[in-house]
Amino acid sequence: MSSTTELVEEAAPAGVEPAPAAKRHRAAAVIALARFEARQLLFHIPVFAFLGFYLAFTGWDLFNGREGMDEFPALQDVDRATQAAPQLLGVALLVCVNRTVLRSHRRGTDRHFDVLVMEPWRRTVAHALSVVPYAALTALVVAVQIVWAGHKLGAVGHPSPAELAVGPLAVLLSGVLGVLLARLFRSSFVAPLAVVVAVVLPTMLSSSTGGPRWQQWLSPVVTETGADPFPSELLGRPAAWHALYLMGLIGVLICAAVLVSGGRNRIVQAATAVTLAATVAGVAGQSQGDSAALLAARTKMSVSPEKFQTCHEYGRSTYCAFPEWDARAALDWAPLVDRVQSLAGGAAGGERLTVRQRIDARYGLTDDATFDASTTPGTVTVGTRWGGNRVPEFAVGVASVLVAGSEAAAGEWCDDARVVTVMWLALGNESDPMTAFRNVRLDDSIEGSALVLAPTNSISLSAEQTRIVRELLQKPRYSVIPKVKSHWTELTSPKTSLARVAELLGVPAGSKASADTTEDESCE
Repeated sequence: MSSTTELVEEAAPAGVEPAPAAKRHRAAAVIALARFEARQLLFHIPVFAFLGFYLAFTGWDLFNGREGMDEFPALQDVDRATQAAPQLLGVALLVCVNRTVLRSHRRGTDRHFDVLVMEPWRRTVAHALSVVPYAALTALVVAVQIVWAGHKLGAVGHPSPAELAVGPLAVLLSGVLGVLLARLFRSSFVAPLAVVVAVVLPTMLSSSTGGPRWQQWLSPVVTETGADPFPSELLGRPAAWHALYLMGLIGVLICAAVLVSGGRNRIVQAATAVTLAATVAGVAGQSQGDSAALLAARTKMSVSPEKFQTCHEYGRSTYCAFPEWDARAALDWAPLVDRVQSLAGGAAGGERLTVRQRIDARYGLTDDATFDASTTPGTVTVGTRWGGNRVPEFAVGVASVLVAGSEAAAGEWCDDARVVTVMWLALGNESDPMTAFRNVRLDDSIEGSALVLAPTNSISLSAEQTRIVRELLQKPRYSVIPKVKSHWTELTSPKTSLARVAELLGVPAGSKASADTTEDESCE
């Protein structure tokens, strides 16, 4: 009896206002169909495979893939890093949702829907809603990623909720696009073709037009990577406008699919107008270039970082950092400076250093700029990225200042025997000095000539200098420390030859130790 009543209510003549109970039953029917189609989507091989890959990759990345610099994340970069992987799931949903909507057409059962009480436009809404659980799952994964990163001891910065919303919105957008394409074209080949066009067209347009900002931000995901982390206030990304654009575009696509399916009531028309206005507003907001105020702030922080930093004294030295990195001075920088300085002799062992954090934000988020060496005596540069190779690189910078007096003076060395002392100070207290030695060299080797990376200017090592450093690092540190301290003045003199340095440190001199090696490739 109940079923008969529902059927009569659903079949009420046009122009007659349905009873409230009928409205509830219609909404329940749409939700029930959406739940059914969402479960069915999971049985499509592409959706199951890409969803499994996305979850597995994220899990591996969280538990096993976070080493080196990733142990010290900047959350304003992590939020953008969550956006790329969900696109694979979005592609699978676009194709499979499209095939699901076309299922009745492929099987010749469209005519059977004519006797059902659910209108075609309601079925369209149900298909669009079937994507929501996958967008919600993506949002859950993104939340786990950012919480996981935020709980790391080395985490700094602040994530953007708008940036975190991009991944789930991109998944929802892809599924809704699949529904619209199915309502516009009765062929399942259109969706794969749309994926190809979405990949190829932006590249072609970018190469022909130079990739203006408005064009770049029409893409669902715009990551902008390359530079070291910026302070949050210098990012200048229109994340909120972009999220509004995506939400508006999703609404426009849903409304278009409903209108094509025959749902032309006033609510749908009003929703179309609102979502279209939101899309236009989002496009206008995200297309604006970097403001003059933002560019000025980037320049000021790059040229005069001391005006925006807080400084603290730990031990003998002073550490100046941007507010979001303030905690890193005590936890990471100061212990490393103390370890390096403990190996030095003479006045350098008690010298008061100033460690100053620097950025170069003048060239945007995609340009990995380098720092000019500081000419101020006793000043050591440290960047906004930490962990991995950045740790021994910073140690090289500290040791260079202890030996040469300033970063600029150390940058002028070429075939100078003092680099042996610098490398010992930088790596002598490492738990695995040979691995650190390999990582800090540009060619990732421990033989031959090479450049050694540092926060500012790199240091040149000849093949013979490399051999001496390698043998020093293989010796027990307790046997080297007394020699370095007792011969500190001679080891840090520019007049001391490489052969004499090797003799003072107890390393057999090679055939090239006393030879003129100024033509070494690393000095060119």
